[in-house]
Amino acid sequence: MNRNKFTSKPADPLEEYLCNLTRRRFFGSMASSLGVGMGLSALSSLASDAGETMITTTDGAKQILSNLPHFAPKARRVIYMHMEGGPSQLDLFDYKPALSGQFDADLPDSIRDGQRITTMTSGQARFPVAPSMFKFKRYENNQDGVMLSELLPYTGSVAKELCFIHSMHTPSINHEPGITFFQTGHEQPGRPCFGSWMSYGLGSESRDLPAFVVMITQGYGNMQALSARFWGSGFLPSEHQGCKLRAGRDSVLYLKDPDGVSREDRRRMLDLASKINQHEYEQSLDPEVTARIAQYEMAYRMQMSVPELTDISNERPETLEMYGEDVHTPGSFAANCLQARRLAERGVRFIQLYMRGWDQHGNLPSEIRAQAKAVDQPQAALIKDLRQRGMLDETLVLWAGEFGRTVYCQGPLAQNNYGRDHHPRCFSIWLAGGGIKPGISYGKTDDFSYNVVENPVAVHDLHATMQELMGLDHIQNTYRHQGRDYRLTDVHGNVIRDLMV
Repeated sequence: MNRNKFTSKPADPLEEYLCNLTRRRFFGSMASSLGVGMGLSALSSLASDAGETMITTTDGAKQILSNLPHFAPKARRVIYMHMEGGPSQLDLFDYKPALSGQFDADLPDSIRDGQRITTMTSGQARFPVAPSMFKFKRYENNQDGVMLSELLPYTGSVAKELCFIHSMHTPSINHEPGITFFQTGHEQPGRPCFGSWMSYGLGSESRDLPAFVVMITQGYGNMQALSARFWGSGFLPSEHQGCKLRAGRDSVLYLKDPDGVSREDRRRMLDLASKINQHEYEQSLDPEVTARIAQYEMAYRMQMSVPELTDISNERPETLEMYGEDVHTPGSFAANCLQARRLAERGVRFIQLYMRGWDQHGNLPSEIRAQAKAVDQPQAALIKDLRQRGMLDETLVLWAGEFGRTVYCQGPLAQNNYGRDHHPRCFSIWLAGGGIKPGISYGKTDDFSYNVVENPVAVHDLHATMQELMGLDHIQNTYRHQGRDYRLTDVHGNVIRDLMV
């Protein structure tokens, strides 16, 4: 197994404990000299300033992260828009004009080639081909142009900024393992998510906001459950988990002080809690205790930073108009896209937007219209806004679902209320900014948008490439847990340099 060169060799458990205990006494005396309330977080800052950070893994061993990022990054932050449910690539991005002559014909067995299907279509007697009912339009980019659905006119207006990948594929055919795989690099729950790995590997550029923030928009039609573990830190220290910003008055639950408690009272309470927690850590050496101290301090600072973040009254009218009328509706995709830009401005490392409702097994024509309308203008505005502010070149933007949809339909095709089943063999995503080649299309599918025929891209390849753009070697960005060095890409992943400038 390749070992992280920044991981120290595990020592005898008793020797390691005594060494850590002595080190902790030194840190404790330093914390006292620095003043109550600064504690271990102050020491962490000092270590970071020196170019070296020491953390305690779940095994109790010390792991030194130095010289991070591993090389000069092209991007400083990520905005990841996850379209939960699996958008239909056939109706949005993957133009297949030859399918018009295949309407209601059975999908050839040679195309399906024994591919497993879900229980939702396994009982169908036929697999009738359903060409997209939507027109496609050619938009200028840096190649010969890109064909996009009539459902995405605003997105087409920023086609020159986008890099389309038509050859994504995944082993997951159902939502829970599919989303889990796309977020964590593994189909089984329990691993840290992408945002947590970025927080762990690079930390935050913001003192007053978390490194990793999540926002959710309710879509239209069938919506799968979103589990908090999708933005969980797994076995990484818990300060690396995503912080969910909610719509409504209380963006973060329990952030406000109770009635009768002043900010000075809260400061004294935190100082006392810090002393108690620091004493506990000296006894137990549990890294979650230091995480708890850091989270208390972050929550205290967020009492001031979050209200300022969510107040958009100082935004220019033309900016609000660019995002669309829904920008004034808390929790809408437009509002969350604007908040994503504001979070990026304030140094948040990883911003994740979930848009629910793309699971269209039935009534696809009307539901995909509503979904596309909700995301089209805001996502294009986000790209334009970042470009206008000089931020796009250092912001890596990803738009993706957990898989695609089948060319064959579910339901009666003639009644125009059909749906499409899950399809992991090929689907389309796009990226922008942050070192990505703009205005290109990468990878191809067959005439049925059923199989990849050129330049396949696996989820691990995407994760490896995005980490490279952030200045991280995906093989070296590891964490020791239960005697093994884990990473987001597991034992897989190839950086796709054809996507990078």
